[in-house]
Amino acid sequence: MSQKIKNYLFLFVVAGLLLGLDQWTKAYVRANLSLGSIWSPWDWMTPYARIVHWKNTGVAFGMFQGMSTVFAVLAALVSLVIIYYYPRVAGDDWVLKTALSLQLAGALGNLVDRITIKYVTDFISIGTFPVFNLADASISVGVVILLLYVWLEERKEKAKQNENETVEALDESVPREN
Repeated sequence: MSQKIKNYLFLFVVAGLLLGLDQWTKAYVRANLSLGSIWSPWDWMTPYARIVHWKNTGVAFGMFQGMSTVFAVLAALVSLVIIYYYPRVAGDDWVLKTALSLQLAGALGNLVDRITIKYVTDFISIGTFPVFNLADASISVGVVILLLYVWLEERKEKAKQNENETVEALDESVPREN
């Protein structure tokens, strides 16, 4: 297997599986629930969690409605940037690779909807939180992983820098023999 294929294998497998699951769940909701309908397996559960067939022409969680074309272009650009940047990630940096794979899956999942049906199908409704889908969740989890990764890397770098400064200070305080 060529190195180029190896570089992209994890990205495309993870993103492909999540994209497939996202598209399948959205198609299932569109086929089985009329727009605006609510389904919950138990009545007591309805206030807390339910499936709602929702049409979203904005972005995640219903923000910026009516801008589907703008967000389709943005999703395509983000996807291309991820695909371009991904092979530059260190081979053993699985946290960053996972975050990028999740973000790509989410961007492509909603992009497919915007291209094929001109809106995004949302269906997961929890409490009073805005309705979302698996692609939105994938993007959100990917962003959280990425932010935690960056924050932890910065802390690690600062700790290393402080350690180096301490060693240098100790070196300077030790008398030298001539």
